[in-house]
Amino acid sequence: MFGAKVGKGAVIKPAVNIKYPWLLQIGNYSWIGENVWIDNLVQVTIGDNVTLSQGAMLLTGSHDYKKSTFDLIVGNIVLEEGTWIGAKAIVCPGVTCGPHSVLASGSVATTDLEPYTIYQGNPATLKRERHISN
Repeated sequence: MFGAKVGKGAVIKPAVNIKYPWLLQIGNYSWIGENVWIDNLVQVTIGDNVTLSQGAMLLTGSHDYKKSTFDLIVGNIVLEEGTWIGAKAIVCPGVTCGPHSVLASGSVATTDLEPYTIYQGNPATLKRERHISN
């Protein structure tokens, strides 16, 4: 585990890349798909019942292109309960995905996602509310 905190029933599929396990917390019954990349230079918190689909990327670092020194910029990522990050979608530094939000496949979240909403595109924009039925 190398310092990662992983809840019960969590599934981590093959070929997942985690930069610093000690900066990772995964909740109960969450699912991390094949080829997910968690580039966690700072804390990444994944809540309960979260799905990270195949090839998704969580990127906590970027660079300040306005400075000649190209300084590193970092920001924590939080995926709250029931969040679904689609295949090959990207979550950028400092983003919080609200409970039961969805980031559609191939989309890029550069700002926070509201609870019970579906976002799509690059940059991701709100498309509609998410209604969950039993």
